[in-house]
Amino acid sequence: MRYTPYSSFLKKYFDVKVQKLPLDVGATCPVRDGRLSRRGCSFCNAVSFSPNVCLHGKEVKEQLLRNIRFFERKTSGHEVCYLAYFQSGTNTYAPLPTMASLIEAALMVDGVKGVVLATRPDCLSEEWLAYLQLLADKTFVMIELGVESVSNEVLDRVGRGHHVEDSERAISLLHERNIPVCLHFILGLPGDSRESMLSQADFANRNHAEVIKLHQLQILRGSIMAEEYKHFPQKFHLFGMEEYVSLLADYLERLGPSTAVERFVSQSPAGQLIAPRWGVKNDQVTLALQKELEKRNSIQGSFHASMSSKISH
Repeated sequence: MRYTPYSSFLKKYFDVKVQKLPLDVGATCPVRDGRLSRRGCSFCNAVSFSPNVCLHGKEVKEQLLRNIRFFERKTSGHEVCYLAYFQSGTNTYAPLPTMASLIEAALMVDGVKGVVLATRPDCLSEEWLAYLQLLADKTFVMIELGVESVSNEVLDRVGRGHHVEDSERAISLLHERNIPVCLHFILGLPGDSRESMLSQADFANRNHAEVIKLHQLQILRGSIMAEEYKHFPQKFHLFGMEEYVSLLADYLERLGPSTAVERFVSQSPAGQLIAPRWGVKNDQVTLALQKELEKRNSIQGSFHASMSSKISH
């Protein structure tokens, strides 16, 4: 394998197979509830934003048990533990007492050995940070941060409501508490140049990110971008698969080998996706990337290592 997989990161914490179990507790975010905006990010179709879907520990338990049954065939024959993945919305934007009870309920489910919380860089209050530190003292905790772009101009353009500096601050505050982070990036946002996209790897290196997730820009039904794309398609550059794989290879060469990659590509439901439609599954993109790196005789961090060597000299 020519890149550092997510499994290698998990092995630092667990000696058995790990399966993440997605949870939706109806968390909203400040660009939807009016604190910053009501429009939402322009790439988001908000399908998963359904406030009050789950307000009780019983419902969290039911979601987890249903997902455990779903993954049983995949994990059959393996000793396995689970991570409760609070995936939808901005989970640390919710009131702490409400979320803390749901997190505690998740940890009471048999086999659940930790939690992963998806959130925004600007939604980590001192109260939340203190709670996360206490939680991390007794179980595995990881935060997934939606950084999306390292260009403030692009972040403003897509209505994120936060800036790169917020991401750097959030990562630093979490690392001060020994909480690992996974950074989410989108490749292909309007206004993001190729060099700006590749500099996401430099950002991850500089901030010592433990894990990253990469997503190609997808135009989803019901999003602001869907309407923009309908009237002004020339404003968007949507990757073909071969071009995207080439970009990924360049990206990986810049990404230090200590950062694991959990995902290279998104696969939205066919009913939601407008473009691009590649007609392949995620593992086919990963396989194509492996072949591209083999063709280059390259690995993750090769460019990063050569640049570091030049700087040191």
